[in-house]
Amino acid sequence: MMLPRSPRAVVFDMDGLIFDTETIYREAMIATASRLGFEMSDTLFLAMVGLPADASRRLLLDHYGQGFSVETFWAEAAQDFHRLTENRVYLKAGVTELLQALESSGLPCAIATSSSHASVQRHLAAHEIAHRFHFIVAHGDYQQGKPNPDPFLRAAQMLGTAPEYCLALEDSSNGVRAASAAGMMTVMVPDLIQPTDDIRSMCIRVACDLHEVRELLLTTAARISSAE
Repeated sequence: MMLPRSPRAVVFDMDGLIFDTETIYREAMIATASRLGFEMSDTLFLAMVGLPADASRRLLLDHYGQGFSVETFWAEAAQDFHRLTENRVYLKAGVTELLQALESSGLPCAIATSSSHASVQRHLAAHEIAHRFHFIVAHGDYQQGKPNPDPFLRAAQMLGTAPEYCLALEDSSNGVRAASAAGMMTVMVPDLIQPTDDIRSMCIRVACDLHEVRELLLTTAARISSAE
């Protein structure tokens, strides 16, 4: 299988795709909720994966009630997350090889994430890969977050590439919805959430890891080159 078009740019999600952070977010949030006297189910946590802060806030208030202090919860969960990630943030399989392949082929790439710029820069710096990304689109850079297309449309604009010629890489259902709505060629690399049939229909491919994405890009480039 190959891509329908040769991509001119690649847009990455961050958490759960580049970095193995979603499991740590889950650990931090479940522990924080318990400490505050609440129980957080996997179902509730997974519903927030890929959502922007305002949408996550609504989910929490709908679930726990209007008396739930979202600010306290987030502040304490963030402290737990930072403590847990001091020595535990790992690159997902195939990240390094894919970034090297993109650099070799001259394809520019960007990150489109719901996380803050500070979080992005901290994780990129820890693995010395900040220079691999031409642009970062993070919380505060767009009006509406995922599953709305704004983060991906902003990334395409910064890359100077029409969305239909961008390859979007996502691990979450909300991210897939956003990338698909932006009109990008969307590949899902599932992390904690397996795709439903509806989500699969929005993807040109569901890959097991970024090694598979790299092979997909190389195969597409080779076949297009031979056809010319």
